[in-house]
Amino acid sequence: MFDYHALLPEFILGATVLVVLGVDLVVAPRLRWLAGAAGIAGLLGAAVPLLTLAAAAGPRAMFGGSYVVDDFALVLKGLFLVAGAIVLLASVGYLRRDRYYEGEYYFLILASITGAVVMASARDLITMFIGLELVSGPAFLLAGWRKGDLRSNEAALKFFLIGVLSSAVLLFGMSLVYGTTGESTFAGIAAAAAALEGESAFVLGVLLVLVGFGFKIAAVPFHFWAPDTYQGAPLPVAAYLSVGSKGAGFVGLLTICYGAFTGARSIWGPALWVLAALTMTVGNLTALRQSNVVRLLGYSSVAHAGFILAPFAMAAAFDGPALEEAFFASLTYLLIYAFMNLGAFAAVIAIAERTGSREIDDWAGLARYAPVPATLLGVFFFSLAGIPPLAGWFAKFVMFKAVLGDGGNPWGVALAVVAAVNAVIALFFYARVLKAAFMDPAPDTLPEGPAVSRPLAVVLALTAVVVLAAGFYPQLLAFFAEAARGLALP
Repeated sequence: MFDYHALLPEFILGATVLVVLGVDLVVAPRLRWLAGAAGIAGLLGAAVPLLTLAAAAGPRAMFGGSYVVDDFALVLKGLFLVAGAIVLLASVGYLRRDRYYEGEYYFLILASITGAVVMASARDLITMFIGLELVSGPAFLLAGWRKGDLRSNEAALKFFLIGVLSSAVLLFGMSLVYGTTGESTFAGIAAAAAALEGESAFVLGVLLVLVGFGFKIAAVPFHFWAPDTYQGAPLPVAAYLSVGSKGAGFVGLLTICYGAFTGARSIWGPALWVLAALTMTVGNLTALRQSNVVRLLGYSSVAHAGFILAPFAMAAAFDGPALEEAFFASLTYLLIYAFMNLGAFAAVIAIAERTGSREIDDWAGLARYAPVPATLLGVFFFSLAGIPPLAGWFAKFVMFKAVLGDGGNPWGVALAVVAAVNAVIALFFYARVLKAAFMDPAPDTLPEGPAVSRPLAVVLALTAVVVLAAGFYPQLLAFFAEAARGLALP
């Protein structure tokens, strides 16, 4: 059946894309910020049907079970829509100051968000792949938006080449899974997977799918594109890649493992365990050596991918906590990470515009001449480090709780030790930036960059409020993760 109510968010997003192009076409150049305003309004408008769908009873399945709107899909769609609105809001002033093309930028961001929204409901290989490509294609162009900047060109080219390679690997793996099972829907694959664990073609297909998604989420050793791309891309685009694009990759990975490969946990579970441990460790150790704040956040994003993977990997690999509990922990971490990382990038945008630099040494004494951005940077960085009472502490808490389970599994204890050591390492490099901002002497000649724009100020205030509120009242975001645990597989 074709359920118009269930597909209303996608319809609104599609209409918003056309409206943004139309606004950019007809308004004067000085009014092209209206295209961004139309995009934000469309994203918020697309979130309204999510409330009515949440109030309706039961999941809605369409197209032979290939597209499902359940609680999991609704929560993740909401995350992508809100994150997209925050990124567009942070982009308005940024684009106006640097005279970039505006309408096309908003069009590409909205198209990529539409792909992420589709992925949240995808329950077959074809729909999942199409949604993922719709996320990635516009992101390649956005990474190279500053056409006159050689570093931006390098970032886009590296991102494009690695993205194409990962898509090819992912598609090859999907084709092997389809060829061995004869099914493309996750429910059909799950029914056939238990009897195929010893089939070499099926095992190879599952592992190639993991590798493909490993590139998308920048997990080690498939992470090397991320820091260079974040550094070369416009800062709002880097913020989107670290949350929207990475979030879509996690949705795809968790959905396909939980929905399609649940009967083949012995194949992908140990691989994810190793992937989680390596990603945390390499990401944090490499971040220690960075002098550029954006590259530091790039490696920090890699490390957080390992923390997000850890509960799910532990549950799948060694019969630790139930997969539903691990699902809850990973989703809680993803939701909290989205707001604190968007806030961190917003603070970096504000400070980089004031100082004219993204180097840590150039932010010496920042608190003396830009106290508000410096304080907000401290809020977001300490939250990323997991310091109470900021929201990051609860993300770390549910992660450790799921990994340890009842404490009797040595593999869980080993992964928890790795995570604990990495949490300490992360605190060191976050504190290093704040030490320069608050404790180092300010330069004799203070930077005189522009004041924080109103849209960016709204982003900083909004994300700070969420990070503080979720730290004191963790149920604020845990409620949504609790509602989204598990998938509906018709």
